[in-house]
Amino acid sequence: MKIIVLMKQVPDTETKIQVKPGETAISTDGVTFVINPYDEFAIEEALRIKEAKGGDVTLITLGWDKAAEALRTGLAMGADKAVHLNDPAFLTNDAHSIALALSKTLKKLQYDLILCGKQAIDYDNHQIGVRVAEMLGIPHVAVVTKLVLEDGKAVAHREIEGGTEVVETPLPAIITCQKGLNEPRYASLKGIMQAKKKPLEAKKVADVDASPGEVGQAGAKTVVLTLTMPPDRAAGKVVEGEPEDAARQVVKLLREEAKVI
Repeated sequence: MKIIVLMKQVPDTETKIQVKPGETAISTDGVTFVINPYDEFAIEEALRIKEAKGGDVTLITLGWDKAAEALRTGLAMGADKAVHLNDPAFLTNDAHSIALALSKTLKKLQYDLILCGKQAIDYDNHQIGVRVAEMLGIPHVAVVTKLVLEDGKAVAHREIEGGTEVVETPLPAIITCQKGLNEPRYASLKGIMQAKKKPLEAKKVADVDASPGEVGQAGAKTVVLTLTMPPDRAAGKVVEGEPEDAARQVVKLLREEAKVI
């Protein structure tokens, strides 16, 4: 079985994010980057399927030079090869342009199943997996917490309010992965050493039969004008006194100052 995982490198959640005035992207100074946590579930699921059914796992990411580090980490976990869409003409935060570049890359590859995280934790678009599926003309199931592969089909479980929805879809298909699907493994020392020898292919815009005008910022459907940090949270107010008097004061503050009741 040929499995492809779409993944992204994102800032570590413990990294302090800084935005410079007038900038349209975060400052990368001192930022630690990691594999998007939801994509780790996708990688782990791909590896488990390979171990159970055979085949190979290919990782694909779109990003700057540093994104190759995330691919090497995925290879160290056990993936077989990687493709890096590494060209300034690819770079954008627009979901449409990214999905188009990925779909053009996938059209040149063979696959039985495509996995990715349900979202990236930096821009939280929740769009890439389903957009790629639409561009490829294949089915997709989003936010999956359990996946069973049978003859030519996938049975996916997804949590809904008050229960679980079970969706059956023919393959090939795209599955976007949610927390609870599995527990991602750590890369072993042996895996890290082997990853250095595994193929990691860099591709430019021309390599995927795309034109610079349809991908990247030139083909973007949305434009980020500026980024700002959220305002500092106002200091809390402590109401003292007897419980009955304090309760009256709190209700008054909620009504007259906060205006929430």
